[in-house]
Amino acid sequence: MQIESIQDLLNTSLQYELYGNLVFQLNKDFRLANIDFDVESSILPEDLKPQLHETVYQLIQNNFAEYLNLLYIIDVPEQQIKMLDGSDTLKLSEQVAFLILKREWQKVWFKHQYK
Repeated sequence: MQIESIQDLLNTSLQYELYGNLVFQLNKDFRLANIDFDVESSILPEDLKPQLHETVYQLIQNNFAEYLNLLYIIDVPEQQIKMLDGSDTLKLSEQVAFLILKREWQKVWFKHQYK
């Protein structure tokens, strides 16, 4: 299963009927990081994407320590973050949002496969 974009990931989660689990996992990890990001389980994928992107952008701009803590809690690989180009914060936040969703999807997928 090759996932190249946020849209691919969201479509895959819908296809496997694990989208609700993905949203639940996102909410759980953001709560653990003490970040105000609590979306309804019924949120549409096309609404989740910009909301997550905006939250990550705001964290990078206004509260970098919380942003780093979130990446640590979610367990986004540091090597992947270091490979990103940080010259454009808007683009960076979109790429980080994808890495966050990708890691959360891995958690959901493995829980589903090995329950």
